[in-house]
Formats: sequence, C-alpha cells, structure tokens
Amino acid sequence: MGFFGTYLFAEGRWTAQAPGQQATSPEPWLLVDIHDSDIATLTYRPAGPGSGVAYLGYTPRTYFESPDASAPTDVVREAAGLSEWWAQHRGGSSDTERSAKEGEITTFLAEDLDPADMDDDDDDDDGDDTFVDVKTARLLTALDLPVPDDLSR
Repeated sequence: MGFFGTYLFAEGRWTAQAPGQQATSPEPWLLVDIHDSDIATLTYRPAGPGSGVAYLGYTPRTYFESPDASAPTDVVREAAGLSEWWAQHRGGSSDTERSAKEGEITTFLAEDLDPADMDDDDDDDDGDDTFVDVKTARLLTALDLPVPDDLSR
C-alpha cells in the first residue's frame, strides 16, 4: 500500500485535511492530496492563468484509464498558474524569476497519457519510478514551502 495524505498550506502553515475536504481559508492557499503514492492532486488559489488544479505522478484520466476521471490537463497552463501562485506567496517576483520557476514546475507536473502507451513495468511515462510523495516534497521545496512532516521522511 502506498502513501495517502491530504494537507492544506494556508496562512503560513500546513494542516492535515480529510480527503475530499474543501479549503475554506483565505487565499492564497495550496491543497495537496496524495493518493496511494501514484497521484498527487494540487489545488491552488488564486489560480492565475491556470485552472487551479495540477497533478504529479499520473493524472486521474491516465491512472483510471477514463477520460471522465478528470478534466484534460494542460501542463504549461498549470505551471504558469503555479508560478503565479508562487510569486504571490513570495510577495512578488520579476518576470525572469517567474519564467524560470514556471520551467522548473513544468518538470514536476503530470500530463494526460494514452493508457495504451503506458508500460506496465514503469511507474511513470518518463521511466522515473520516484514515488509521488517524494516528488511532492521536491515540488514544495521548489515552491519555497516547508514540507509537511509526513513527507519529510
């Protein structure tokens, strides 16, 4: 069995959340929901140019092999949204800093894959078999956030 955990970063700290619980904190906030070390759903507000939802590991559409499992994913759009969120969290940044952060964030995000193209022997399309909880901790560090204790192992 993989790792499960849901955490909300708001007002400068992490709090554990129940899976499916909606954030009620003032913006900006980031909600991380890790499912079985395979999918991490990042919901963030304000969304900026993004939809407000990004994934690490697999997208639900890929993982559950169903186009109805989630909306189509646009990695570039979500990286832009998360870089705007990061800039707001920091209190601002230059266009150059935001662009560099956007490129870094892009490397973490999952995109929709055709299940027929997936190799059952690999955990990820790129051959990276790092658990999504580890990837989540790395992304949070890239966003200049502390890592929840459960992910710091």
